[in-house]
Amino acid sequence: MDERIERAGLRYERAVFGGDASGLATAERELNAVEADLCLARGRILHARFLDGGKEDPDELPLFQRAAQLYRLVGDVRGEAESLFWVGCFHQVVRADGDAAVPTLDESYDLASQVGDKLTMSYALRHLGIAEHGAGRLDAARERLEESVRLRRELGFLPGVAANLVGLAYLAAGQGRRDDALALIEEATALAEASDAQVIVRQAQEARAGLGSR
Repeated sequence: MDERIERAGLRYERAVFGGDASGLATAERELNAVEADLCLARGRILHARFLDGGKEDPDELPLFQRAAQLYRLVGDVRGEAESLFWVGCFHQVVRADGDAAVPTLDESYDLASQVGDKLTMSYALRHLGIAEHGAGRLDAARERLEESVRLRRELGFLPGVAANLVGLAYLAAGQGRRDDALALIEEATALAEASDAQVIVRQAQEARAGLGSR
């Protein structure tokens, strides 16, 4: 059992049997944090199911929104930033609604920057880059993705680096930089294979096949 739930049980007993209700507010805060963690974890599982099957689950967005609300309530900026990223990601990936996604991704990035959460920053930048690419602003997209790559290299998050390199390869191809695109695909493939990130390997192969037809 999570230690925070165990502590809540002890505080309940102190209040009910010992007459000491001083710990109830703390118990509520800790349980809010537990609920936030669970909502975020459940939402991510539903998002993975969407990526696997392409069917939206109506519970996904409310879970991420609830997590963000609870993290804000307990003052967990890192958790709020991560949850807001997933809210933005949901709008972008599941609903294809960039107008709803971008402001939330911007907010996620700003909050993550406040606490130095480089992983969430890298995710927000990646998806902001995707939004820029979709809007035809290739230079801005490249800037966002390259900064995301830099952060992910610092963290040693190699599958994430590989995923971004595939995106940068598409950008390079779109800007007529075919040699750069091929080099990016080669590095992405090597990193993905070393990380056993088979989804990214397939994405790199698809990108290479697209270049071959140019």
